[in-house]
Amino acid sequence: MSSFASAGPAAVPTSIVCDAAMSAYNFGPHHPMSPARLDLTASLARELGIFELPQVDVVESYVAGDDQLATVHDRDYIAAVRRVGDDPTLSDPDRGLGTEDDPVFVGIHEASARLAGGSLLAASALISGAVPRAVNFGGGMHHAFAGKASGFCIYNDTALAIVKLLESGVSKVAYIDIDAHHGDGTERIFWDDPRVLTISLHESGVTLFPGTGFANDLGGPLAEGTAVNVALPAGTSDAGWLRAFHAVVPQLVEAFAPEVIVSQHGCDSHREDSLTHLNTSVDGQREAALSIAALADKMCGGRWIATGGGGYNIVGVVPRVWSHLMAIVAGKPVPLRTPVPETWRSHVAQKYGKVAPLFMGEDADTWWRSWEVGYNPSDALDRTVMATRKAVFPMYGLDPWFD
Repeated sequence: MSSFASAGPAAVPTSIVCDAAMSAYNFGPHHPMSPARLDLTASLARELGIFELPQVDVVESYVAGDDQLATVHDRDYIAAVRRVGDDPTLSDPDRGLGTEDDPVFVGIHEASARLAGGSLLAASALISGAVPRAVNFGGGMHHAFAGKASGFCIYNDTALAIVKLLESGVSKVAYIDIDAHHGDGTERIFWDDPRVLTISLHESGVTLFPGTGFANDLGGPLAEGTAVNVALPAGTSDAGWLRAFHAVVPQLVEAFAPEVIVSQHGCDSHREDSLTHLNTSVDGQREAALSIAALADKMCGGRWIATGGGGYNIVGVVPRVWSHLMAIVAGKPVPLRTPVPETWRSHVAQKYGKVAPLFMGEDADTWWRSWEVGYNPSDALDRTVMATRKAVFPMYGLDPWFD
């Protein structure tokens, strides 16, 4: 039986970057950013038949060159990454290299540049007109700054893809980040660029790394209002997460009117993630991806690049969320009640000694209360959303109370 819905969105030509060589991005056996996340996602997507969809073109990545990386990153930083990768007894903590979050390893430059190459390939596919959509689930390294590594991220592939789009003649790009952590590196890279709208929906910096991303962080003097932050209270569940998303993201994306959407789908907001304190489900994250797909169709003629990101429950959460994402990007969502293929469950048991989930969904209640129903000032989630709306909406001619 097919894993895909017989009705619903039409198939969309899609490029998916999938490369076993990306597993070289490996900080060690005790680090949360396990390359097994990528292996398990690729194998589940393959078993579900996503890679065999006629509209899908699966491509391998490549190691981005220094000139490409330098469109975003400082050349002395690139040289430093290469240096510690050649001799991992070295460290450069001022540049975030050799820290607890970002330990160095042999070949760190090449491994990181290969993740970046995947998102550059995705941008090239859109620019050429080969496809309107692309996915690099190995990307989403949103904490990397122009001259510093941070939060498991060395090179910022999403920023590199956005710059490539802009250099090709795209006038405006909307970047939507739904990782549990603030997308601080990407935001800072475009802090003063009015061509890029960055929206980050994340757990509040009061309770989570990197401690930034509040409603009054609005962008630089040349681009005020193009940095948008929704700092969610710890414990926020699907209902609040989706309420916040729909109270902020569609309105601002429509007002900004981008030509392309680039999104980051870190799935560490899941209730079983070990590093965060949010309470979403696989079903809720699938719903958010569907909403971004609808925005891309409405505003950008479907043009959309999606990446992965954080996510540290490598069996129960990451592979399902990113397989759903790939299927949604390709226009053929996998129904939530689809059984997880037994071949994949056996692979998980044999290789990782873990019990895999039975179904592609969790039977979660993803109902969310529309903002139009009303604002509750005694509710912490609503206060967060209103703070963002009051800070940003007037800059776009929107009413924070009613629009």
